[in-house]
Amino acid sequence: MSFLDHLEELRWHLVRSTLAIFIVAITIFAFSKTVYEKFLLAHLDNDFPTYVWMCNLSKKFNFESDFCDISFATSLQSLAPTGQLMNLIWTSLILGFIVAFPYVLWEIWRFISPGLHPKERKKSRAFIFYASVLFFIGVLFSYYVIAPLSVYFFYNFKITDLIENKFDFKSHISLITSTLLGVSLMFELPVIMYFLTKIGLITPDFLKKNRKMALVIVLIASAIITPPDVASQVIVTIPIMLLYELSIFISKRVLKNEQKALAKK
Repeated sequence: MSFLDHLEELRWHLVRSTLAIFIVAITIFAFSKTVYEKFLLAHLDNDFPTYVWMCNLSKKFNFESDFCDISFATSLQSLAPTGQLMNLIWTSLILGFIVAFPYVLWEIWRFISPGLHPKERKKSRAFIFYASVLFFIGVLFSYYVIAPLSVYFFYNFKITDLIENKFDFKSHISLITSTLLGVSLMFELPVIMYFLTKIGLITPDFLKKNRKMALVIVLIASAIITPPDVASQVIVTIPIMLLYELSIFISKRVLKNEQKALAKK
């Protein structure tokens, strides 16, 4: 295929991916009340599973915990006439991308796969499955761990009692959606390292050598996407660093397989 033919092929893959995102977004838009009340605003419910679990855990170890006596604002504010509509549109698109992520990956694979050898093509099919699993584990982790901790911290943080917390609903929704998307993409680390090893940009030794630097970067990223308290940052950092160690193992396997392939030749 010529360069222009490749661009045309890429264009149609992008069109189909965008169409899938829009279809999911339109569905979310149609059921917006349920999505907002049962999903995006669920962290404002005192009986949210994470709060109950943290409360029970503190009771089990005889610790006092504010999770057993949580109170949130009864309502959020919309400060602009078009605020709710515009937020619904953008939120539908973000959630549309999250839900349609496996299909988007499949379209990417369909574009790349013709350039692979038959053996590489067969092995790379698992890429969609593993990347999707990691992504949705990130979604669950961010929704049930990071998001409730963030909501709890920001809604209960006060400099002084003279200042009353009254939040714009767009800030709350933005906190939830950015956390979902940011953490989920961070969980794609092993997949990214796999491809970087395949094209020769990194090696297992490089990853081992820069483990401390990776820890610093992860801590900084965790500080950005979590409340400014040590506990939340540690909760995010631990699984990301475990994924980093998994990336080292994957990088070793990729390099070992390539060395075996060269030895056979």
